[in-house]
Amino acid sequence: MNQPQSTAGLLEAIQPMRRDFTYTGADFERITRLIYKRAGIALAASKRDMVYNRLSRRLRALSLTRFDDYLDRLEQDDLDPEWQHFVNALTTNTTSFFREGHHFPVLADLLRRCIGNHAPAIWCAAASTGEEPYSIAMTVADTLGPQASRVRIVASDLDTEVLEVAAAGVYPMERVERMDPRVLQRHFQKGRGAQSGNVRVRPELRRMIEFTQVNLLDTTLPVKGPFDAIFCRNVLIYFDRATQAQVVKRFAPLLRPDGLMFIGHSESLFHVSDIFRLQGQTIYSLVNRG
Repeated sequence: MNQPQSTAGLLEAIQPMRRDFTYTGADFERITRLIYKRAGIALAASKRDMVYNRLSRRLRALSLTRFDDYLDRLEQDDLDPEWQHFVNALTTNTTSFFREGHHFPVLADLLRRCIGNHAPAIWCAAASTGEEPYSIAMTVADTLGPQASRVRIVASDLDTEVLEVAAAGVYPMERVERMDPRVLQRHFQKGRGAQSGNVRVRPELRRMIEFTQVNLLDTTLPVKGPFDAIFCRNVLIYFDRATQAQVVKRFAPLLRPDGLMFIGHSESLFHVSDIFRLQGQTIYSLVNRG
């Protein structure tokens, strides 16, 4: 009878096409451990080729020939700047303007309730390339008009490269083609010359948002609440159940008693029902409202 193979052995047994760099099943297992520890991301075995394709660029940049040498470098120094390149390479950034559009009318209603009592604050905890925080800012501007300047919007992400794109606010025209033309005209400038084919978010909208890097695994989150709304959409799906609960529990003290938590369509907070209760489609409030 054949002996059962280890995970690494199984991965070796299905070694794909010829590669430019030495990349073993043990290398992939080390990568999965490192990214889980650093960012909470749980990589499935099906991501092995994706990992190779993304990290092989870093090996070329560093003139290395083996993943083993690259991983040794990371493990030897927790402060090595290469860690940020490693994390940036393995984070997935899929987003669009006004994605999951049912959330934005709810946000508008929340803003109207808040503005008479205090200056509202919103945290977009997975900003990616900026489409989500700018959708939030457009909702704020269109809902509150001149009072929009009172609203504080914090937009964070783990990936520094996508934050640079977000802060610049420049997008190909095809990214906004489905947007209401009136919204597009109010909030974007059409590129000319070298920027032909692009649009840019208007400066007054960009000034509404503070972009900052945040690792949601940090035991003390470097953002200051309280927030009236926290958007953490389509990021929890990359964490295992234990990490999801760990992250969500850190959100609770940062949310106002009557605030709302918005998550992605494939996510739920049922496993932390002692903290959050469902208020609408992927919209939650705190169980204990103070």
